[in-house]
Amino acid sequence: MSDSLPLSNRHALVCGASSGIGRETAIALAEQGASVTILARRKERLESLLPILTAAGSPSVAAIEADLDDRFELGVKVNMLIENRGNVEILINNAGGPPGGPLLEASPEDFLVAFGRHVLASHTLAQFLVPGMIEQGYGRIINIISTSVREPIPNLGLSNTIRGAMASWSKSLSRELPAGITINNVLPGFTDTERLGGLREAVAQRTGSSTDDVLKGWIAQVPEGRLAEASEPAAAIAFLASPAAAYIRGVSLPVDGGRLRSI
Repeated sequence: MSDSLPLSNRHALVCGASSGIGRETAIALAEQGASVTILARRKERLESLLPILTAAGSPSVAAIEADLDDRFELGVKVNMLIENRGNVEILINNAGGPPGGPLLEASPEDFLVAFGRHVLASHTLAQFLVPGMIEQGYGRIINIISTSVREPIPNLGLSNTIRGAMASWSKSLSRELPAGITINNVLPGFTDTERLGGLREAVAQRTGSSTDDVLKGWIAQVPEGRLAEASEPAAAIAFLASPAAAYIRGVSLPVDGGRLRSI
């Protein structure tokens, strides 16, 4: 591995790395020379990803089996990570979205679980890791959220609410972090992942449509005329993690093929 790669000598922690955009982000960061620690609940998937990260160019890889719903355990394991592998300069906050359905059917408990998994887990990680970023003089926090930050998505009211809270948390924190430590959001559009496949099935069942018709309806909204590959938002995330993005701070970047209508 060449020391000239953009993220050589940087350590990244990627949450939700067992599949989808999180997995592809871990690979993209490895290709840029970062040491990569991956975190998720599914141990077997994490372990199968480790050799792929090494082959992609990461000089050092590790996996943490952890549940973002258990913030005490999360804190313990991240503290151990810092002790064993050093400071983390790049934090990728990523978690599976809340279930779909009418907003009025969501219970207060549903809101609390989703808020904890996304906002509070991200905040916990930031509190543990930002001091090390300050010590290193380099920090990138990147949140993988959703285009619903700009335009709410029908029948995903709970997710829309929580994603909006994440974006507001991020923007607020962007005004407090010291120079050299940035935080930004990536807003994926329709991306070919397991989660989108599950949403497609749920929409088909709710509307009585076929899954093919649901897919065609989604693609018809996208000027690029296709779903995104998970590697495409991952590429944007890798850029925001790099030194080249040092003056980008507090933004929400859609990677949606032009689907959003808002400016």
